[in-house]
Amino acid sequence: MKRILITGAAGQIGRALRAGLRGHYTLRLADIAPQSPAGEHEEIVTADITQPDALLPVMQGVDVVVHLAGIPDESTWEKIRDMNIDGCYNVFEAARKAGVKRVVFASSNHAVGFHRRDRMIDDTVALRPDSRYGVSKAFGEALGRMYADKHAMSVACMRIGSFRPDDRPSAPRHLYTWISHRDMVQLARCCIDAPDYHFTIVYGVSNNARNRWSNAKARALGYAPEDDAERYAAELSESHAQEDPTEALFHGGAGCLVEFDGEVGSID
Repeated sequence: MKRILITGAAGQIGRALRAGLRGHYTLRLADIAPQSPAGEHEEIVTADITQPDALLPVMQGVDVVVHLAGIPDESTWEKIRDMNIDGCYNVFEAARKAGVKRVVFASSNHAVGFHRRDRMIDDTVALRPDSRYGVSKAFGEALGRMYADKHAMSVACMRIGSFRPDDRPSAPRHLYTWISHRDMVQLARCCIDAPDYHFTIVYGVSNNARNRWSNAKARALGYAPEDDAERYAAELSESHAQEDPTEALFHGGAGCLVEFDGEVGSID
């Protein structure tokens, strides 16, 4: 079986991938946080992505890195810089030095969050981050492109939508952006196993009726999502206030309005 290194394996997506990928690969599960004991075909390692010298041994014998580790939401620049920018560079560089040929990077829809939601967007739109967090994901995508071109590494960037720990949408925006646990696992497997891609950007989104992200590149890898947030639409309309009208203008939703003091009308 392929040996897959998952960074950030103790996080929400990491735990879902660990459960869903178990038995398909040998998993090397890396995090600075505690993890449950290793099962069959699993290895637990403690690794801090901000420490480049400690990463190289973790990469040895690895076929694919699934890089999830980092700050998962908006935060201070210092935290975003250390984990999501310097840490991301450290992971790619350690993978290169160890001869790893494929990296699957957990990007985010917030890398393109300031595009207006009334437009369907795909992998070719200009980067338009809505936050410091989004900037870090745009950086990771650009870094992945460079490693693909300069070092012949195969790189997939998953622009993940709304992944929820309880595996159900919890806000009106999620009717557009939700990805279920099993669809997240399926997308990761496609990125791990698909042959002969150089660099690709795919959206981590389920088969939602209201989806606004064109996902041809994911379909080309074999991704066929099974779930649809629409089944929760009535429940969400009854239990949640409607989305703020300004948030609803943009793909990034509320992420666009954190610390916002710009002019909505000037954002084309």
